[in-house]
Amino acid sequence: MLGLSGIKDAAPRWMKDAGDVVTRSYAKGTVGARPAPDFLIVGTKRGGTTSLYNYLLMHPGVLGLFPQIRGKKSTDYFFKERGRGELWYRSHFHTEAYRNLLSRKLGYRPLSGEASPYYLWDPRIAMQARAVSLNIKAIALLRDPVERAYSHYQERVQNGVEPLGFEAALAAEDTRLAGELGKMAADSWYYSTAHDFYSYRARGVYLPQVQNWHRAFPEGQLLVLRSEDMYDDVQGAFDRVCGFLGLPRYDLPTTRTFNASARSTMPAEARAELTAYYAPHNKALAEYLQREPLWP
Repeated sequence: MLGLSGIKDAAPRWMKDAGDVVTRSYAKGTVGARPAPDFLIVGTKRGGTTSLYNYLLMHPGVLGLFPQIRGKKSTDYFFKERGRGELWYRSHFHTEAYRNLLSRKLGYRPLSGEASPYYLWDPRIAMQARAVSLNIKAIALLRDPVERAYSHYQERVQNGVEPLGFEAALAAEDTRLAGELGKMAADSWYYSTAHDFYSYRARGVYLPQVQNWHRAFPEGQLLVLRSEDMYDDVQGAFDRVCGFLGLPRYDLPTTRTFNASARSTMPAEARAELTAYYAPHNKALAEYLQREPLWP
């Protein structure tokens, strides 16, 4: 027998589209009763945001996006969908009445949020999120930038949007990204595909990104974790996140990785060059966070 998700998957496209319109219209009509998200998982790309969001959805006190039929993790509101307006954005989160009903069962208030690895990287988004709610808590997963860069590149190749080899793509990055930050600064609605797709090297310079979120939110509202720590101890990292969000501890039923991709070997020369490039940036980040060295 088909469940809700199975029924939707089996339905023709026109029926799915009509259902989505009706659902979103209802959600927008009740948006006054829908609070802003409690948390955002903001990045980094290829750093485990999909896995962490799916782990959180396993917690009985975490609500996914409305309607929660599939594990969609992001509205893309802050970089692609802002033209739809904040009412549209809030329509993706559950009503306070539903939360109150669930809280009586749980004994604590359930939380709602979303995840997008672009939220850390786009320098405009932290302040845009602050404008939605001063109480949002943000979680940033930071992966070894050398490994992150190559994983990002491999994903672009697999998606059919990267025709260059890895070393050629690194060499072309400055040209591809030239002028994009200026366009983004001049137009708060502008979405830069190049800034999102081809920022293999630049995206691994984490310190300015973390500082940008700290300027928007107090230190106690931003949790910075190493992706490798989550990979090594999923339950331990999950416990830290739950503590940060004020959720009770919960034993995960599975710690499998979500959104894993096929891997190949990074060219040795590119690895050596990136390792040297990131070394001073990694050192500065560790000093800012007052931690031991995060990566070689």
